[in-house]
Amino acid sequence: MVMPVSSGGDHAAADDGSEPLLPRKQQRRGDGEDGGDDFHGASFAGAVFNLSTTIVGAGIMALPATMKVLGLAPGLVLIVLAALLTESSIELLVRFSRAVGATSYGEAMGDAFGALGKGFLQACVVVNNVGVMVVYMIIIGDVLSGTSSSGVHHHGVLEGWFGANRWNGRFAILTITTLGVFTPLACFKRVDSLRYTSAISVALAVVFVVITAGIAIIKLVRGQIPMPKLFPDVNDWSSIWRLFTAAPVLVTAYICHYNVHPIDNELKDSSQIRPIVRMSLLLCSAVYITTSFFGFLLFGESTLDDVLANFDSNLGIPYSSLFNDAVRVSYVLHLMLVFPIVFHALRLNMDGLLFPSARPLSCDNRRFGVLTAALLAVIFLAANFIPNIWDAFQFTGATASVSVAYIFPAAITLRDRHGIAKRRDKFLAVFMIVLAVVANAVAVYSDACS
Repeated sequence: MVMPVSSGGDHAAADDGSEPLLPRKQQRRGDGEDGGDDFHGASFAGAVFNLSTTIVGAGIMALPATMKVLGLAPGLVLIVLAALLTESSIELLVRFSRAVGATSYGEAMGDAFGALGKGFLQACVVVNNVGVMVVYMIIIGDVLSGTSSSGVHHHGVLEGWFGANRWNGRFAILTITTLGVFTPLACFKRVDSLRYTSAISVALAVVFVVITAGIAIIKLVRGQIPMPKLFPDVNDWSSIWRLFTAAPVLVTAYICHYNVHPIDNELKDSSQIRPIVRMSLLLCSAVYITTSFFGFLLFGESTLDDVLANFDSNLGIPYSSLFNDAVRVSYVLHLMLVFPIVFHALRLNMDGLLFPSARPLSCDNRRFGVLTAALLAVIFLAANFIPNIWDAFQFTGATASVSVAYIFPAAITLRDRHGIAKRRDKFLAVFMIVLAVVANAVAVYSDACS
């Protein structure tokens, strides 16, 4: 058996996964926030909520549109397969991190590929998280202030309540949300500080799913919904290439790897990280499957890239406008609470890129504040100029997301500097790399042609 390699005197890790990524005393040490030394480790439930919130973000809104591309049967199967592949890639990442005493994804990459590998990983996390948070803002703007698609204007919630005016326009809404919601929540320095907002965000996502499913079931019983398309329409080469455009959306929907280490480092019992990952993926898969099925069932071929935009017309049931507003407002609030936990990882990785030798970010309030303000400004400006979420998903999903979720964990496994990889691990690693590269290369090619 290969003994663990330590990167420092107080890093200890066993290759059987029984030891934490950080010593408990180091994890519990205060970072100058929330009472300093009063922190005694995160709970199982809090970690599940935080990881689930990392997963269930904007991806859920694009999944019904992937059913329109793939058909219901292949689409639902691929959602399950993506979850299983994600669990396998996280398991490899955690196992190899513990074998070398790595306390972050970047350290694991650095051990395998040096400073260049670590920097490349951090750059990919930055690109992915910026893209994801731009998507969040786009959806918030679309839902609250309205959006136009294919020449049709879809009214926003506030536009419907108060009429169109300068105070509920897209720019004003995003400005108020950034200053009033994102900025305060982005000021927390510890992931566990967001456990309550994460719990609320998961509950709001469930509310969205329950309402959507309820509406679809009522209309199905009344015979108001036709049978959905079970399989894709494949008539020519262009329709075949189009199937691959769904791959980046599925990758983006499950990515959470960049927050596994921060969550694990704060746990009371680090041996719980694998059950936490499984529980989170199970919960998120149930939400994704339910939303994809009932969302596509409800709107069929009229399903938009952002399914929330479909909830602006008469649903054909009593109190339609009330249900429309409940669905959209609940999910907008959910996204507002998802934003800070994704932002947390973005800020850490950007700091690692810009200041690799500086003291910890939580110990430098000036650097923390400047970096937070700069990143929020970039995301805000991008959200006002990118037209729709499908474009953002295609870019981040086909590039940075697939690398962070599959290619890098597989590359660490194949590198196997400490001889702990089994034969099946290497087969899985090769499969993940080939699948990720081929599927996303075709998706990029298909997007470029269209």
